[in-house]
Amino acid sequence: MQTIAQGWLVYQLTHSDLALGIVGFAAAVPALIISPWGGVVVDRVPKRTLLILTQSSAMLLAFILAVLAFTGAVQEWHIVLLAAGLGLVNAFDGPGRQAFVVEMVGREDLPNAIALNSMMFNSSRVIGPALGGILLAIVGAAWCFTINGISYLAVIAGLWMMQVAPHQPKPLLESPWNQLTSGIKYVSHQIDLGGLLLLSLIFSIFGISYATVLPAFVEQVLHQGAAAYGWVNAAIGFGAVAGAFLVASNHGTKWRGKWLVAAGIGFPIVLAVFSFTPYFLPSLILAFGLGIGFMVQFTMINTLLQTRVEDHLRGRVMALYTLTFFGFTPFGNLAIGALSESIGLSYTIAIFAVISLILTLIVIRKIPQIKELP
Repeated sequence: MQTIAQGWLVYQLTHSDLALGIVGFAAAVPALIISPWGGVVVDRVPKRTLLILTQSSAMLLAFILAVLAFTGAVQEWHIVLLAAGLGLVNAFDGPGRQAFVVEMVGREDLPNAIALNSMMFNSSRVIGPALGGILLAIVGAAWCFTINGISYLAVIAGLWMMQVAPHQPKPLLESPWNQLTSGIKYVSHQIDLGGLLLLSLIFSIFGISYATVLPAFVEQVLHQGAAAYGWVNAAIGFGAVAGAFLVASNHGTKWRGKWLVAAGIGFPIVLAVFSFTPYFLPSLILAFGLGIGFMVQFTMINTLLQTRVEDHLRGRVMALYTLTFFGFTPFGNLAIGALSESIGLSYTIAIFAVISLILTLIVIRKIPQIKELP
């Protein structure tokens, strides 16, 4: 809901595709700089305590943005600064959350836990955008930020109530720098892990960056308003939930690599068609397909990484995953925003889709064992 309201608020303040890209850049760039160190921290501290701190910080940022919006004092630079603050929080929250899953459920149930977690996460992509679009049209963005802030209370309470094994601190035999480099070396010697991270990198820069300019796309190409923007995002969320059900229902079969390849090829094709669709109903159907492609690719990469990494390196490897999936996103966000103002939204989104498809095919050709990963 906050993402929907924030993007719409920025566009209403500036009417600039580039401004949307700048906010997206600010939100993601901390992950580029800090995520690798975030993984080192995750491997050194109690993960639940870390998550309580990060969720509390995110709640505070949401309430600050709500106050600024309610008072009418909000400006573009406020949103950029708060987006950067949330990006900083996520640089620790992302790898911490990923690494914490195995502590809750164990390795045997890890694939289904990731699918379930992804399904729950993306259920919010159905409810949030739909409700957010309605609230935007009726009462404005400030209430979206307020409700988001309140929702963190439930998350924090849930973390406190969990029954998990006590944290067992390990002797710190390595310096933080050596821990960081050992994680990078581990991935560099595992060609399948490196290939998965490359696919994640391509997807984050050229695949999902279209979401940054989606408010402008709804207004300029679909000629719709805030409610329609919410429904397009809801359609993506419905697709993501359907994709999560698909993943969970096929647990235990040796098909993950093939489904990852199918999603990596199918997603950009659907995105290219979506970019030139001026009609609302077909755009919703294609948005549903984008949600399925996103979820299958996101969950497959996550699951394949988590089931192949050693526990003592889990935080660092998942930090590299956070780095590739979120840390390089700002470059895609900034580029798609700037290019959209030069050549138009539809052409820009289509170009990004084609680049994503070509690079994905190159990785699959160079590292064919990805297709055979169980």
